[in-house]
Amino acid sequence: MTDFACAVFVREGFVLLVMRAPHKAWYPNCWDLVGGHVEPGESVEAALVREAQEEVGLTPLQFRWIAELSEPETSGNPPARYHVYAVTEWDGGEPTLLGDEHTAMQWVTSAQVSILEGLAHPQYSNVIRDLLVGHM
Repeated sequence: MTDFACAVFVREGFVLLVMRAPHKAWYPNCWDLVGGHVEPGESVEAALVREAQEEVGLTPLQFRWIAELSEPETSGNPPARYHVYAVTEWDGGEPTLLGDEHTAMQWVTSAQVSILEGLAHPQYSNVIRDLLVGHM
């Protein structure tokens, strides 16, 4: 089972999404949350901070767990768990795309997430909606 740490960066009613690069094995060209694999011996929280630093140059300071999602059976990917955290405070200012994992990023509202084509995980829109309307 592969574990992923996923950051929902939240700012003034918007969340940060990143577009996965076309060369990625899992969900190429899909909008995704910042995050990635939990390395062996690493905690999910440590992976969350590391991945955010590596992908968008932000260091999560204030975050809380909001959901655990399973890999959809229809995806064709191996079994996985997505540990989703709301990140409400961070260091590093504005996000910047680093490396070659993503090709774009944008701050979006819950309504925009719900109509986006190509969201990496089908349950992301529900998690983000519930978070932004105060149910999480």
